[in-house]
Amino acid sequence: MKSANTKINRRSFLKVSALAGGGMVLSFSWLAGCKPTAKEMLAMPKEWFELNSYIKIGDNGLITLFSPNPEFGSNVKTSMPMLIAEELDVDWKNVMVEQADFYPERYDRQFTGGSQGIRQGWVPMRTAGATARALLVAAAAQTWSVPSSEITTSNGEISHAESGKKAGYGEMASLAAKMEIPEDIALKEIKDFKIIGNSKKNVDGKNIVTGKPMYALDKKVEGMKYAAIVHPPAFGMKLKSFDKESVSGMSGIIDAFSINLFKDDYRRNFFDTTTFPEIIAIVGNSTWEVMQAKKNLKAEWEEAPKTEFMAAGFGGNATEVTIPAGLENTSSHKARMAEYINKPGNVLRRDGDPEGQFKNAHKVIERTYSAPFLAHNTMEPMNAFADVKGDKAEIYGPTQAPDLIRGTIEQALGIPKENIQINLARMGGGFGRRAYSHHLVEAALISQKIQAPVKMVYTREDDMSAGVYRPTYSATYRAALDENNNLLAFHVKAGGIPESPLHANRFPAGAIDNYLAEGWDIPSNITIGAFRAPRSNFIAGAEQSFLDELAEEMGKDPIEFRLELLKRAETDPVGENNDYVPARYAGVLEMVRDKSNWKSPQANVHRGVSAYFCHNSYVAEVVDTVVKDNQPVVENVYAAVDCGIVVNPDAAANMGEGAIVDGIGNAYFGEMAFENGAPTKTNFDKYRMIRHKEAPKKIEVHFVQNNEDPTGLGEPLFPPVFAALANSLYKATGKRYYEQPFAPQLEMQNLKM
Repeated sequence: MKSANTKINRRSFLKVSALAGGGMVLSFSWLAGCKPTAKEMLAMPKEWFELNSYIKIGDNGLITLFSPNPEFGSNVKTSMPMLIAEELDVDWKNVMVEQADFYPERYDRQFTGGSQGIRQGWVPMRTAGATARALLVAAAAQTWSVPSSEITTSNGEISHAESGKKAGYGEMASLAAKMEIPEDIALKEIKDFKIIGNSKKNVDGKNIVTGKPMYALDKKVEGMKYAAIVHPPAFGMKLKSFDKESVSGMSGIIDAFSINLFKDDYRRNFFDTTTFPEIIAIVGNSTWEVMQAKKNLKAEWEEAPKTEFMAAGFGGNATEVTIPAGLENTSSHKARMAEYINKPGNVLRRDGDPEGQFKNAHKVIERTYSAPFLAHNTMEPMNAFADVKGDKAEIYGPTQAPDLIRGTIEQALGIPKENIQINLARMGGGFGRRAYSHHLVEAALISQKIQAPVKMVYTREDDMSAGVYRPTYSATYRAALDENNNLLAFHVKAGGIPESPLHANRFPAGAIDNYLAEGWDIPSNITIGAFRAPRSNFIAGAEQSFLDELAEEMGKDPIEFRLELLKRAETDPVGENNDYVPARYAGVLEMVRDKSNWKSPQANVHRGVSAYFCHNSYVAEVVDTVVKDNQPVVENVYAAVDCGIVVNPDAAANMGEGAIVDGIGNAYFGEMAFENGAPTKTNFDKYRMIRHKEAPKKIEVHFVQNNEDPTGLGEPLFPPVFAALANSLYKATGKRYYEQPFAPQLEMQNLKM
């Protein structure tokens, strides 16, 4: 992207100005009281001046930038302010970063998820920085009686070469805060970037390692009470009754009562995903006491009936939701999915005559892949603080999507949403789980009931047994070959409980003349939701494992085979709805081929490759496995990534490494099963997580250098590693892996895990 002039419309003006009434605001009292989280060597200014929603400047030149999106480890709290600082033209060492609280009147899209933070903030946040810089220049021009066009800025200093006049930003901040916003704002050219593209340390790094309070679990106020929740023991059940007296006499227990998240006439939104809307709350004087009371509580549960309701879809359109009755089992899930594999699915894409080609094929390769439900397992348990007083509510907790839960809190409390303040805590992991923020609603209802501030904390068992899970999936792939092993047709039929993982217009769609994609789904009362790279986290592994096996059947190198298909999609594409750019897709395959030295294999090193496009980014990965002491060990992982301009390279590489380790752990061990509606694993003694010794010994993440606007990064490196690992294990063990997790199958081969 080259330099751009950005016109400021009315809505944009409101977002980059301090108040909707026009004009800039000087010295908010709450701003003056802010204390730095870093830059201890700089003195605090006597006065702060706010230039827009993202920026305040002290009279001594100290800069505070507000990061709008919640932080859960993706480092947006560092990378997003870098966009502002770049265009503001300041020295990063003079910058402090504050987490903005939820404030939709001042910030757009305060949502961390979908790998969209940097992508969607790329222009607006840079514009905020450039706008503030323009105001400072205008203030200097007025003060010095010189044209703005003759003024330059650098590292927080304003200069006029002809007169030799200079001033720090702090000297002009007071006047700049009163200046009119110019209509056209020029953004920098990429070649002029000084901050973007250069690594900056995590602004919370010191606070994290020194244990400073940053999480909702750290919150304490005078008179605060503690709460725990009790939910039905199985999906498909609901509360019938409970005996309050079974806990009321216990030490420290104040009260026990049921709460319901949704009023009868409430129309749910897309993220109001829970099959346990009615739960029991136990309130006491300490977390320990309420958790002991949980063990003693006597409650009766009954089977829940089938329920139907209307809910707003992700795009806002209403959709009918059906939650079936019954107590579900993993065994019956597998049986029903096997039935659907053999039934016709819903045709989502058809190119050419795939049925005719399969009918006349010399050879048909068919493989079916499956994966179980997965639990998010964020290391920080679900928790929230709430203080509801009359018609006002203060909520503080880990949430990825404050805007999506505020309406739910409003209907639950009966308090206007403008009176609900959601303050954003740093999250100890998210992975999509905290986009479903009913823990905030629960805490708010408990506080309203007891008329006191409260901290509500889940146990690990609460989260794992009443979770929001990754669905269970299955996909069948078929390929038709002629007598010379040329590919004639390709067919994918994929589904799951309760949704299909299929992306019908992704590769290899567009690269094969005869292509068929079908989807299916089976309703369930088990709560599902976004899990790191939704749907892609399964379908990538299935697709890329099949392509690897197909390449072997055709006698082709797996990378070259993919490149051949991508070349066809680039030069003579089939269809018009292909949602990837073949040249960029091929670019990451070529890069990983070179970086991994693919063409020079090493003895006893077993290599697997995979590549995938999701969240607007392209990733290719190579996994090297060796067998030591009868145990497969991942030695090296090489990743090539095309996500456009990389804002913070070290942070980007760290995020990629985390996704790779997470993917390998889930591929080996991730599994949630159900018996009579109840999860069979409720803590880490049974739900196996990857251990340090099982992580790759070395990970290299390489980025394609280009000038494309940034795209997603938190999720795209996760999906392809499943297949890269499976293809590597095949080379190491001689066995293809069609069912996740892989560890049980390895153990059946007498390989240790």
